Amino acid sequence: MNNYFELQIKINPELEDIVSEFCFEMLPCEGVVLAEEAYKDLEMISTTEGTLKVFLIEEPKNLSDILKQERELLKSRGLSDEELGSWEYVISNKPNEDWSKKWKEKWDITRVTDKIVIVPDWLDYFPKSGEIVIRLEPGCAFGTGTHQTTQLCMKAIEKYLPKNAKVADIGMGSGILAICAKKFGASYAYGCDNDETVIDVAKENAIKNNAECVFELNTADKINEKFDFVLANILHNVLAEIMSDLKNIMKDSAIMVLSGILDEKKTIVLDAIKKYNLQLIEEAHQDQWVALIVRKVD
Repeated sequence: MNNYFELQIKINPELEDIVSEFCFEMLPCEGVVLAEEAYKDLEMISTTEGTLKVFLIEEPKNLSDILKQERELLKSRGLSDEELGSWEYVISNKPNEDWSKKWKEKWDITRVTDKIVIVPDWLDYFPKSGEIVIRLEPGCAFGTGTHQTTQLCMKAIEKYLPKNAKVADIGMGSGILAICAKKFGASYAYGCDNDETVIDVAKENAIKNNAECVFELNTADKINEKFDFVLANILHNVLAEIMSDLKNIMKDSAIMVLSGILDEKKTIVLDAIKKYNLQLIEEAHQDQWVALIVRKVD
């Protein structure tokens, strides 16, 4: 087996899923490790939190330019230097080993609630009665089930999804939220994304979970259907920009879950909610992240 390259990037750990997704799309990436911890006598003595480790099959010739371009793109969407982290990096050639399996060792079963369990596709798991199990290949697209923003959405699905609801997942990434909604009894689950590379990934995940979903390359402003329940796990500034389009795809009295929002940025989204006369029914928190659950009232 050929040697591989290990890229380590200094990032804000809050953005690890977003940066991981970018690495899979723009680099010859076969896996990522989000954080490694070392323990002695039951106490943590070191952690790599804040350093994203990326496994590459070859060294990109223009790596500095690629990273700089992506970082500037995120800044243009409203993220500050502090929120992004430095993105300083080192890359090294590693000896021959089965690294394609090594990165998978860092993933484990994630229990989101007493009822919702996310299982990496290569692990065995025997569900308890009443559990909703979602099987995924983590790292393939945004939405692995480990990030707080995704978990907030799944908790909202469990709490608020109406019976036999028609559901839309805007910016669906891996398709995890549409799949979750389908498993909770949605009659129809639709997902769209503006990144064509995730469409096939989402479709494969739906098949793995025996969940009939419709996934396509699309954006909210071009959707002609209306839904009982809408999910949008996107950056805060994008949510504010497309709030009118999101409202337009909601049926009267429909519920919408807005996630991907840092607590310090929530006023931007709350202002857009007020502007478009949506009723806030819950502000849910997990660590430094917020999900806003709203209802269409007019």
